[in-house]
Amino acid sequence: MYKTFTLLSLLLFSIHLMAQQKDGKRPGKSMSTPATITVAMTADNWDIAPTVAELTTWRSVPALKGLGGKGSAVLKDVDFTDGTIEYDMEPVENGFATIFFRQASPEERECFYFRTYVAGNDAAIDAIQYAPYIASVNMWDMLPYYQGNASFQREKWNHVKLVISGKQMWVYVNDMSRPALKVPHLEGNSTHGSISFEGKGAIFSNLVIKPGQTEGLSPLEGPDPTDNDPRYLREWKVSQPVDTKDVDFSNSFMPGKDAAWEGIWAERRGLVDLTRKFGPSRERRIVWLKANIHTMKEQSRKLNLGFSDEVWVFINGKYVYVDKNLYGQPLSKFPDGRCSIENSSFSVPLKEGDNELLIGVANSFFGWGIVARLDEY
Repeated sequence: MYKTFTLLSLLLFSIHLMAQQKDGKRPGKSMSTPATITVAMTADNWDIAPTVAELTTWRSVPALKGLGGKGSAVLKDVDFTDGTIEYDMEPVENGFATIFFRQASPEERECFYFRTYVAGNDAAIDAIQYAPYIASVNMWDMLPYYQGNASFQREKWNHVKLVISGKQMWVYVNDMSRPALKVPHLEGNSTHGSISFEGKGAIFSNLVIKPGQTEGLSPLEGPDPTDNDPRYLREWKVSQPVDTKDVDFSNSFMPGKDAAWEGIWAERRGLVDLTRKFGPSRERRIVWLKANIHTMKEQSRKLNLGFSDEVWVFINGKYVYVDKNLYGQPLSKFPDGRCSIENSSFSVPLKEGDNELLIGVANSFFGWGIVARLDEY
């Protein structure tokens, strides 16, 4: 059952703590100041599967150590919406050190993590990452602009602070005077929920939650840098997904004359988010997107296309481009297999009047979608 941080609940919780202390029992959470919760790393505070994490002592401090099993260590009886979350983290193995917040379920939650294998590398551009989980899919590969550099080390505690306010989040790592990552728009579907940790070989301690304390950060989403850019293609129609099984591509995958089409609009930065629309691809699937391009004269234009994972592009029924963006494989595109407007560009011949742009998009790995921008040469 969730606990909302209202004045009444804080008062009842303080009374509960006093009763525990009178009974000689160690309190699970201590209230150091009003609306500040210091979370003890004790078994009564955490829901932990045996292979997920263990409670231990690290550098003479009670701590939680991630073991790498499936799932996360969930803080009990907390319903977090906005505020500040602070904790210490030390990486002891290569992998990830992850905190989830606003966790409505394992399928819908917000996520921030360290790539611990770059600890000590102050030049790494992907040291930290924000990514929502949408329909159980970690959307890291669709949001490359939500990763960044951070200075953190092995063999010492690293202090982390998340300031979360409505649609925005600022993340501080060790240097509390300057955010290491600013997220102008939290992309997840959930607006409140639990807090949890995971990560093989990551040690977490000194967890402090300050509900409602957002340090003046606006709850309104920040500006979209593409808002005033008319080159982005934002209005699309989408077909229903088709399972491809073991076939790379077949003409039978093409939409027929009787295909059902539904309108879909691009989200921030021009992203057509097919994961949000259709959920996870348990097996490889293909879907078709089409848009109308109107021109005043016959001409050739450059189409910049970001995509995950594979695309087939047609203009007015004629094939113009095919490509794959597969993370960790030779065909991965810059930046490192993530969906980005920098993935590819190619020439599109356009006739005077209306032109139908048709794009098949296949997916079997994490996020699914495209972003398209039509440039002049």
